[in-house]
Amino acid sequence: MSLAELFARARLDVDNGLVPSCQLALAREGEIVAFETFGAATPASRYTIFSVTKALVAAAVWLLVGDGKLRYADRVADLIPEFDTNGKRSVSVDHLLLHTAGFPRAPMRPEEGAVREGRLARFASWRLDWEPGTRTEYHPTAVHWVLAELIERVSGHDFRTFVTAAARGALTLGSGEALDIVIVGDPANIGSVERGEGDTLVIPEIRDDLLLRYNEPIVRAAGVPGAGATGTAADVALFFQDLLHNPEEAWDAEVLADATGVVHNALPDPYTRVAANRTRGVVLAGDDGFESLRGFGPGVSPRAFASPGLGGQVAWADPESGLSFAYLTNGLDADLVHAFRRSISLSKLAAAVT
Repeated sequence: MSLAELFARARLDVDNGLVPSCQLALAREGEIVAFETFGAATPASRYTIFSVTKALVAAAVWLLVGDGKLRYADRVADLIPEFDTNGKRSVSVDHLLLHTAGFPRAPMRPEEGAVREGRLARFASWRLDWEPGTRTEYHPTAVHWVLAELIERVSGHDFRTFVTAAARGALTLGSGEALDIVIVGDPANIGSVERGEGDTLVIPEIRDDLLLRYNEPIVRAAGVPGAGATGTAADVALFFQDLLHNPEEAWDAEVLADATGVVHNALPDPYTRVAANRTRGVVLAGDDGFESLRGFGPGVSPRAFASPGLGGQVAWADPESGLSFAYLTNGLDADLVHAFRRSISLSKLAAAVT
């Protein structure tokens, strides 16, 4: 498969007016081997990477675990006493990373989360939807606000500063620089997916009024830890190379190998209806044939790991091929199925590049 085919597929949605711009990058052996920008953007343009951010926050936690400052079995309430309300005593760091904590839609406005007082007030008000560890459901932002507070308490640094450093500085959290997000397609359909006759999946947190807030300077400065990092596709691809190669032994080798290679949550995902295949921070492709439902395209190895983002953002690395791939766009498609199919198509082409 040639790079030209990959680039042509990325350019197609821009040429058809489906997204205003996009960037994509492939890296191998710690170096960028392909990087292109299409549409109303430049190679220096930075994008809001949405849930790709979760891999950055997890990587910061892995640093603290490797240094012995934090343990996966630690109970959040022991480190954040203000969290110890409404039956949340049993929630552990592991539950947060594995999306089994039990409060997937606990509310937190970015302005509240940006300061400790706001975070703690919200933590105290949150309630559980189920017993931690007994089921899984994607937690869009709530658990990462808790991880942000843990990072601050354990490291002694502002979480935005610490996470940016863990990502080696190119990907940033709390930066005000990024292309404005544009909702494309019919906003009335956003957050709604037809899965079959009479079966409509509604994801309430995917709303245009919430997503467009990421264009506001106050929200960008807040550094939403589950969704607010910014950078280029090259930055993302190189960060995933770091997770493959561990330059300068930044992470403890055993912690990193576990975090990027061992599934600790195989519970059924209620959205995809297949095993979640979550490690402590990323998703593994697996060997069950459902890699496409986990953010990959056909052609990656079972050991490939990813942290996909809203609107079709792609970020993965494959230990067997040595490739890492990133695709970013500021056009968030109201048709989630279309965005999903684009992601799979691009990932399949990227995995096949020789």
